[in-house]
Amino acid sequence: MANLLVTSLLLLVNSLIIKWFFPQTTLVISIITFPLLALFLYLLFHSLFSSSSKTTLLPPSPSSIPILGNWHQVGNDLNHRLLASMSHTYGPVFLLKLGSKNLVVVSDPELATQVLHTQGVEFGSRPRNVVFDVFTGNGQDMVFTVYGDHWRKMRRIMTLPFFTNKVVNHYSEMWEEEMELVVDDLKRERSRGVVVRKRLQLMLYNIMYRMMFDQKFESVEDPLFIQATRLNSERSKLAQSFEYNYGDFIPLLRPFLRGYLNKCRDLQRTRLAFFNNHYVQQRRKMMAANGEKHKISCAIDHIIEAEMKGEISEENVLYIVENINVAAIETTLWSMEWAIAELVNHPQVQHKIRQEITNVLKGNPITESNLQELPYLQATLKETLRLHTPIPLLVPHMNLQEAKLGGFTIPKESKVVVNAWWLANNPKWWKNPQEFRPERFLEEECSTEAVAGGKVDFRYVPFGVGRRSCPGIILALPILGVVIGKLVSNFEMTTPPGMEKIDVSGKEGQFSLHIANHSTVVFNPILA
Repeated sequence: MANLLVTSLLLLVNSLIIKWFFPQTTLVISIITFPLLALFLYLLFHSLFSSSSKTTLLPPSPSSIPILGNWHQVGNDLNHRLLASMSHTYGPVFLLKLGSKNLVVVSDPELATQVLHTQGVEFGSRPRNVVFDVFTGNGQDMVFTVYGDHWRKMRRIMTLPFFTNKVVNHYSEMWEEEMELVVDDLKRERSRGVVVRKRLQLMLYNIMYRMMFDQKFESVEDPLFIQATRLNSERSKLAQSFEYNYGDFIPLLRPFLRGYLNKCRDLQRTRLAFFNNHYVQQRRKMMAANGEKHKISCAIDHIIEAEMKGEISEENVLYIVENINVAAIETTLWSMEWAIAELVNHPQVQHKIRQEITNVLKGNPITESNLQELPYLQATLKETLRLHTPIPLLVPHMNLQEAKLGGFTIPKESKVVVNAWWLANNPKWWKNPQEFRPERFLEEECSTEAVAGGKVDFRYVPFGVGRRSCPGIILALPILGVVIGKLVSNFEMTTPPGMEKIDVSGKEGQFSLHIANHSTVVFNPILA
């Protein structure tokens, strides 16, 4: 009733404004403009009335204004460095009101433990925004689906063909084969420098597409490779942009996103059709032709079989493929670029890795199975992920119901982010954190591990921890380790002539941190 009275009052105010102040206004303008004003006033009253009745203790927050909240103060670019600087003022957990949405920022290891582990069920769901709704089919994927039975089913179906030790053992020789092709290609290069990203991208696509579809691309000129990378790149740019935040935060402004969202929908239809027509349907036809004699030989066979059993839908199959194309490939590629750039800028680290491989492996090739014998290489990987956390705020969490955290009340359906980059780069917890120094993980941080399981150091969670952690860690770490080991074993990596250092400045997205400028590197073969 109260809402009805307020609405009636606003309609009356609307009529009076039109009559008294705008007697010449056309009917069309009145119809379009003044209902928006009425809605604005309604939301203003609602905000004032509701804020005055609050009795719960919310996390510290900058002063906000109705409708906009704190958006006018922080803007669209909610990156990890900005949020880290705000934690100095507002503490280890603080609240930002962004239009109609609440953002809770966690910048403390103990509180991160609560969100990711101890209260993992309470904070186990995922918030989505208007753009990710398009790219996930409203949560039909695994990464952004709501926590519950469907998520558990999707996680199990994805884990079995991709993220187990058995899978790693089965495919490790194939990985090494693809990596050796990269080494051979670089040895044939006689240029003054190579932008190695494209060749590493081909390697990663071939690794994941061979695992997923039992198919590979012939070269970087392969038309299907060009199309796959272009579509996935466009998806990343649209999804990771901060440009659409205004329409996500403030529903009143959402009509202005119509063109942006239509562009996203058109792209997603094209991407899903590409995956389906060129890969998924081929496996379906093969499975149908072989009938009961068909032997599961790649991940998509396993996933299609789960669909045939009624466990998931045809749409879920495509969104699993979507997740692998974005989450498994791109994030690993970012870490490779960071690692190579840092090694070029720190030749003494290259030398130490090379000496360790020579002394330990005694001429044998580096493989997934002997990575654990190379502690300095492992420390270099950890240091790369610490300094350049690929998902600096992790994938956001959400509490479906009101929850408690650090003595504060977290309103239901709040977006909760853990600033994993700040946990790993706060000088309060790390010695000279701005330095790239792998030795820290063999000295003062020798017990710190990235792998979830056992006792976890919540200052260092580049892949997250708990129920919604990234299952791809079991693939990413060995692939990253073997690639970097093979490159250092075979090449001295340097800057091009006339360049002193590789630029390691980063570019942030909604959930991402990648190197801003793809590095040009000279690969000088090491003679045996």
